[in-house]
Amino acid sequence: MARKTPEGPEPQYLKVKNHLREGISAGRWVPGDLLPSEAELTQSFSVSRMTVNRALRELLQEGMIERVQGVGTFVAQLHKISSSLTVRDVHEEIVERGHAHEARVHLLEKTRATAEQAAEFGLKTGATLFHSLIVHLETGVAIQCEDRLVNPAVAPDYLGLDFAASTPTQHLLAVAPLSEARYTIEATLPSELEAKLLGISRRDPCLVVKRITYSRGIAVTSVRLTHPGTRYLLQGSFQA
Repeated sequence: MARKTPEGPEPQYLKVKNHLREGISAGRWVPGDLLPSEAELTQSFSVSRMTVNRALRELLQEGMIERVQGVGTFVAQLHKISSSLTVRDVHEEIVERGHAHEARVHLLEKTRATAEQAAEFGLKTGATLFHSLIVHLETGVAIQCEDRLVNPAVAPDYLGLDFAASTPTQHLLAVAPLSEARYTIEATLPSELEAKLLGISRRDPCLVVKRITYSRGIAVTSVRLTHPGTRYLLQGSFQA
């Protein structure tokens, strides 16, 4: 995931990349179609061949296109595309952008698993789970509300940790190496509490990522990550 940076003009290569990506998504070009040549794109966008090449290189790395030397660039066949979203730590992402990360812990507690939560973790209804509610800020701006449940058998020290110094993701990946992650992603409105913690209106759309991770077949954590839509965008990669 990466924070939107509305300041300043959009890089030229992104204009080319987004034009092609949006055309593929809209069905203007379908799998197997020949895309405009580098020369055509260079002329259409009034940019250098190096700029066009960067846009095509990134789309190739994401698995959206195929390039055949001496022939051209084609939309990749759908059966060759698979999701490869990774679990990344928000602190590392923010630091990589050269910004300051701050975590505000609003809740650390023991809770009893509902029937739905128990099914997720493979536990009995009413079993103990650890619950944390943390807001992550980038240079003073709230960009993520992290509502997390943790399996105490995997991370027994969880409630005693200082999450202003180390994030839950960092700790959990250290004590329980990731072997599997399941995601759902949706655009929705925030809850009353999420809106309050993020400093937004209940009418402001958010990007919500729900994820449960496993280590050696054991459910480690289930988390709901809520991001204000105007402050965040989701980026992933695709590979053949």
